[in-house]
Amino acid sequence: MTGRELAIRCGWHPSKSSRIMNGKTPPSDADIRSWCEACGAAGQADDLIAANRTADSMYVQWKKLQRNGMRRAQEEVVPLWERTRQFRVYASNVVPGMLQTPGYATALMASITEFQGTPDDVAEAVEARMARAHVIREGNHRFALLMEETVLRYRIGDSEAMAAQLGYLLAVMALPRVSLGIIPFTAPRRIWPLEAFYIFDDQHVAVELLTAGVNVKTPSEIAEYGRAFERLAELAVHGSQARALITSAIEALG
Repeated sequence: MTGRELAIRCGWHPSKSSRIMNGKTPPSDADIRSWCEACGAAGQADDLIAANRTADSMYVQWKKLQRNGMRRAQEEVVPLWERTRQFRVYASNVVPGMLQTPGYATALMASITEFQGTPDDVAEAVEARMARAHVIREGNHRFALLMEETVLRYRIGDSEAMAAQLGYLLAVMALPRVSLGIIPFTAPRRIWPLEAFYIFDDQHVAVELLTAGVNVKTPSEIAEYGRAFERLAELAVHGSQARALITSAIEALG
């Protein structure tokens, strides 16, 4: 479809379609919807609108965000955490930040700082991470958390720090608005282990990669992560079975 044809179908002046198609003028939500309808793709409008609104924040390099240290990254998400009512979290590598103890977080952040070569503000970053974790115990928030059993076995920090972290997981399981499931090594896999991700109220998914954080806000992709979370939840054990796996990991520390 040419720019002139698009202008006719959308009721635009030809110069408007030219500016939009050449990237000189950003399209409005209404422009995107009209364009999709003109192309017979009205069903894609919501995803494209969401992507257009969040293009600048979809992919954020850790080194850029943490160029002055890690504290900023902890503080920037506080408003999102405080307004979120339903958290769904899947962890395949480390304990989710909201469940970390100071010793575990210190060891983890120290290794990240050393690897990335960013300024060392680990103590301040840990303090900020502990402060934002108040949402676990305060406010009207609900948490559905899934962890691979590997997370219980990876030793972050020394044995004392790891034992304290695992012990804290046992304590958190008693909180009324927290559901913590563990996916055992032996669970028959209907879905493979994925990258760690956080779902906030079906409005936003944060995915953690080695070099960057990916913020997903298109409805269809959010739905895919929701579907993956449901599949992973089917593999998890809860209650006494989950506590047994955590206790076994503590005992293995010696």
